Amino acid sequence: MRELSLNVLDIAQNSIKAEASLIEIELVESTEKKELLIGIYDNGKGMNDEQVQAVTDPFFTTRTTRKVGLGIPFFKMSAEMTGGSFGIESVPGVGTKVRALYKTDHVDFTPLGDMCSTVVILITMNLGVDFIYKRSLDSKQFVVDTRQLKEILGDVPLNEPSIVSWLTDYIQENTKQLTEV
Repeated sequence: MRELSLNVLDIAQNSIKAEASLIEIELVESTEKKELLIGIYDNGKGMNDEQVQAVTDPFFTTRTTRKVGLGIPFFKMSAEMTGGSFGIESVPGVGTKVRALYKTDHVDFTPLGDMCSTVVILITMNLGVDFIYKRSLDSKQFVVDTRQLKEILGDVPLNEPSIVSWLTDYIQENTKQLTEV
């Protein structure tokens, strides 16, 4: 994929298909180590050991509409191509944790892309799922937790246009504050 944000979208969609009610997306960047950790954690159905082993194979998929599943294999490959690493843990009935560590100074590092749009799309198109988006750069961090937003907003849905606009602005502004020197 041309942007890592699209990998995150694909893996989060897998979590939704696995009936997760809570999905955490974590981005942890270290300028000193020149690393970016991307984690997607869910409380979905989980997988057994055999499925976990098979999920990194591009010719394994649970879909019936096509014979290949490229999301996890591409995510793994893109991290390892930078000299980074990939890991997946899953427990049936508990959930799945996917992590990819990237070396950001490597020539094969794929751009992060538009994480704001990815997160906003996931939140506004999946109202029955809660999301936690954590983004940190060195010692600075911000968090968006839809459980808190829903509590504050009451009956106002997260896909209400004014809320979508506010959410987009909030993520963009906080991302900008993280990256400003």
